[in-house]
Amino acid sequence: MNPISRRNILAVGAAGGLLAASSAAMGQTSPQLPQPSRAAGVGGNVPGPRDITRDRENPDMLNPPSTDQGTLPNLRFSFADAHTKQSDGGWTRQVTQRELGISTTLAGVEMRLDAGSIRELHWHKQAEWAYMLYGTARITAIDQDGNNFVDDVGVGDLWYFPGGVPHSIQGLGPDGCEFLLVFDDGSFDEDDTFLITDWFKRIPQEVLGKNFGVSGDNFAHLPDPSQRYIFKSEVPGPLGPDRLRGAKPVPLTFKHQLMAQDPIRTKGGTVRIADSSVFKASKNIAVALVEIEPGGMRELHWHPNVDEWQYYIEGQARMGVFAAQGAARTFDYRAGDVGYVPFAMGHYIENTGNTPVRFLEMFRSSYYADLSLDQWMALTPPQLLRAHFPLDQTVMDSLHKKKYPVVPA
Repeated sequence: MNPISRRNILAVGAAGGLLAASSAAMGQTSPQLPQPSRAAGVGGNVPGPRDITRDRENPDMLNPPSTDQGTLPNLRFSFADAHTKQSDGGWTRQVTQRELGISTTLAGVEMRLDAGSIRELHWHKQAEWAYMLYGTARITAIDQDGNNFVDDVGVGDLWYFPGGVPHSIQGLGPDGCEFLLVFDDGSFDEDDTFLITDWFKRIPQEVLGKNFGVSGDNFAHLPDPSQRYIFKSEVPGPLGPDRLRGAKPVPLTFKHQLMAQDPIRTKGGTVRIADSSVFKASKNIAVALVEIEPGGMRELHWHPNVDEWQYYIEGQARMGVFAAQGAARTFDYRAGDVGYVPFAMGHYIENTGNTPVRFLEMFRSSYYADLSLDQWMALTPPQLLRAHFPLDQTVMDSLHKKKYPVVPA
């Protein structure tokens, strides 16, 4: 029998069609495909394998501005590329120094809790800062003096638990919650926490009995710790009864309503800053929530105290970073991405989409600080400034002695 049957021929023909289509894509026959080329004689096309979706999402990586030069470490990682740990009550995923090597000072976790689901009673060595992205949750904690904290948080609210403080989080109705957690250690691992069920399982029953003044037999049927961490439960009732009678409240609330703050407003957007000056409990993490209108830009600036860790909530943007010694690099960001700027490096964030960009600037610090290039130049003697640049009077007159953190298109 002829081994080349009609079915074989059809299969080969179909494969050939796919190969031709693939070759056409790889050969860049479509003018709509992004190219690593700025002008004639600079760059070229991509005839080999490529991820076109990624190239379109990262145009400044494929075709960087001519001002980019030198080598900088990667300053971007997407939560979409992070491993998702699932349970019957929700999920969690993290971006730490393991995923983004440059991120030595802070690490982030996204977490989803279904309605009623509980992130079990636990504590960890690192301080925990949080921003509510969706829904509502109930949070609880106590401090070292036996003071009690119970409150509900909604979209835009923050919480902060110092390292070692035991706490819990529970999703409320109707659809639970999603939130961002930030920890003051880039090597933090969400799995490396002290869980109450895990500890109970590692203590002899007679010791548990002695500690609580009951028979050790009461602890014969403890839950498997692997079935907790994030687990289903009933949606709690009104907040009032959970604020236990006779319990003393913590002296500094662990909750802060960031969206209730009056923002810094410019024609290009808004900035809300929350550090220990307004959120007293947040001793080790400071934040700015930045909103940039289409075409607007977070002005050219740098931070004189610590590294910056970013989380993009919505929109799309590009960030250009200047690292001194002639080195600069540009990165593109979308919702769910993490950005990072090492200490003192100059940078800007520009809205490259047609909708507002909203992102968080995070710092392992008790206070927020930035330095504006525009303000620096405006507060420098004009003759000294002109000795550096041949600036005409139009530029000199445009400089601002007051800081404008977001500039318009």
